[in-house]
Amino acid sequence: MIILLYIAALIVAIAFAVLVIYIAKVLKETRRTMANVADTLEGLERQMEGITIETTALLNKTNKLAEDVSEKSQRMNTLVDGIKGIGETVQEFNQSLRGITNNITSVTEQNKDTTAQAVKWGTILLEFWKKRKQESNR
Repeated sequence: MIILLYIAALIVAIAFAVLVIYIAKVLKETRRTMANVADTLEGLERQMEGITIETTALLNKTNKLAEDVSEKSQRMNTLVDGIKGIGETVQEFNQSLRGITNNITSVTEQNKDTTAQAVKWGTILLEFWKKRKQESNR
């Protein structure tokens, strides 16, 4: 019976040794995996630093571009206001011309008969003057 006890103790010892060997292998692989993870994280950290620098530069450029666009937009608003003023001035000038034209038309319509008589008298006087000139040339 003691032999059975020794055999059981030997089996337990061998099983324990195998277990320790497998645990040691797992721990080595875990250490190697952790080292790879650490290297990957260091690389990722370096890349993030580069991305951060590039993002900051891009943000600065975007801010400058936004300021430039805002400044140019204000200039454009001034230009549009000036063009609007010119348009209003031209429109007022056109209205003035229409008023003058309407007044001239109205006065012409009112004095149509007088104008016709003046033209007739002018024509008669011209013919009379031409005849007189011809007689004096003879």
